[in-house]
Amino acid sequence: MVKSVAVIGLGRFGKKLAESIYDMGVDVLAVDKNSEIVASVADRVTVAVTADVSNPESIKGIGIGDMDIVVVAMGSDLVASIMSVMVAKEQGVPFVLAKAADNRMGQILKKIGADKIIYPEEETGFRIARTLVMDSFLEFFDIDDNLCLLEIKPKPEWIGKNLIELKLREKYRINVVAVKDHSEMRSFIDPSRPLEDDTELLVIIEKSDLKYLK
Repeated sequence: MVKSVAVIGLGRFGKKLAESIYDMGVDVLAVDKNSEIVASVADRVTVAVTADVSNPESIKGIGIGDMDIVVVAMGSDLVASIMSVMVAKEQGVPFVLAKAADNRMGQILKKIGADKIIYPEEETGFRIARTLVMDSFLEFFDIDDNLCLLEIKPKPEWIGKNLIELKLREKYRINVVAVKDHSEMRSFIDPSRPLEDDTELLVIIEKSDLKYLK
């Protein structure tokens, strides 16, 4: 499970991504060269730091080697993006995701070590945030600004227990609307039936409560 994420570059996309990840209950290190931008996000993340992200020594000094994931979110600054990706991989970060403005930039960042390239005009910061930190999510659908519909795998500790025992609404603030097992989706839910390894749950949850599923 992801415990810590660094987001380098706090433009509109990076800031939204950092805040969304933090709202999901993950420790977030937010980094930008602009001190005013850093100050504006300081109360919405775990730690916010001003650093020259085009300088390798400066990047090393912020401690990104301790992160589970580093997101390089500076699509318009190729030099800073290259330095950030290279230093993150040199420091042993397991997964580095990099934002690219175009295919050429994406190819360069992939070549120097980025594990995944994103083109944010095609995806939202919130959607990317949940794919990074919620490995139990199978599908995600927006319902409105506050609600979403998820198809999720049960947590390992849920297997063998039924919905009555699990008290999912009370503990995780989710409402189960359908259950899928043996490749069959059923809207009739037997709350006394234990969940199996291949069970999938279709649930409705408020986006602000996603952190309880982490």
